[in-house]
This record gives sequence, structure tokens and C-alpha cells, in this order.
Amino acid sequence: MKVIELHKSVTASNDRDAQVLRDELKEKGVFFVNLMSAAGSGKTTLLLKTIEDLREEYKIAVLEADIEADVDALKIEEGGARSIQVHTDGMCHMDAGMTRTGLEEMGLEGMDLVFLENIGNLICPAEYDTGASKNVMILSVPEGDDKPLKYPLMFQNSDVLLVTKIDVLPYFNFDMKKMQERVRFLNPDIRIIPVSAKKGEGMKEWEDWLREQIALWKAPHA
Repeated sequence: MKVIELHKSVTASNDRDAQVLRDELKEKGVFFVNLMSAAGSGKTTLLLKTIEDLREEYKIAVLEADIEADVDALKIEEGGARSIQVHTDGMCHMDAGMTRTGLEEMGLEGMDLVFLENIGNLICPAEYDTGASKNVMILSVPEGDDKPLKYPLMFQNSDVLLVTKIDVLPYFNFDMKKMQERVRFLNPDIRIIPVSAKKGEGMKEWEDWLREQIALWKAPHA
């Protein structure tokens, strides 16, 4: 009996497409962040605060991915950034081809910083390269400190972990030190930044990281 490794074949093809897209974005000087998290982690709130703080420095756009609706895209536009909604027709992730279509429809002329707000779950988005310059994930305090044990691939494939909603730490059984140890066991190189978009805590560190990465991305031969 012949066994076809379909998933492996599909992801290998996607990886090639993603690298082509990443190279094209590099040529254009567009820093592209794939933002991943579970639903309800505070992605949109964090994005709105980031846009508010950086919109005078950079031309920012957001590619909003959802199974249905355009609620988040409308919020982003009201917050002062260009946005386009992508419906995945039931798929639980974005891949390189879908991302390319969304970016081309939105337009990248003059853009410095583009976010993909990926579908809200901790499984599928971790498996597909979107062509992003960097992968950033969000873990909110109410989700618990055990998520690295349950969804290791997401943490392994991310360059930055934003721990959001730290203003509610006193009300939840969330061990920050234990969580960090679990994450660093999976990914020793990951940058962990605790933040509260509501209170502003940690936002400077996150935004300074973005500034550094944008400068590196735009630098010749970086």
C-alpha cells in the first residue's frame, strides 16, 4: 500500500512560497509581523495601542484574518491604520498564498510595518509559514501558565512572546516564572515581553523591539 504524506507535501510547497514572499517584502523594505494567539487574548487591543504609539513614525497596515465578519478590520481603520479583511472560508490558519493575496489587494506602496492578525487559535497558525519577517505570539494571563505544555509548536516557532493583560495578574493563578521556564525550555532564543495595552506597561519594550527590527530589515544586506 502506498502512503502519501500529504501534509508534509503541502507545507513544503508553502514554505517555498513563503520564502519568495519574504524576499520580496525585504526588497520593498516592508517589515511584516505574523501575530498569533488564541481567541480573546487581546490581539486587537494590543494592535490598536501599538498603532496609536507608532503611527507618527511609520506607515502601518494590518491584514485581518477571520473565518467571518469584519469587526476587527473596522476597529483598526478607526485606529488610524490601513486595513483589509481576509475571510478564510472556514480554514483555521493563513498560509503564504492567502497572505500574498491579502497583501496584494491591500497594497504595500509606502508601507513600513504590516501586521497579520492571524486566526485565533494556538494550533494551525503555528504550522504554516506566512512569509512574515518575524513571528510574534500572544499569551494572555487569563489563559494560564500551562499553555507551553499544551501547544509547544506555537512557542517553538515564535520569535517574541507577548504576555498580555498583566494588569490582572493579582486575580489569576498565573506563575510568570514557571511560564517563562517552560517557554525557554522549548525556545531558548525567544524574547518574552510582559505587557498591558490597557495600562501601557511593557509597551515601550515591545515598540522598541519593533523599531530595532524595522531598522535592521530596511538596512542594506541585513
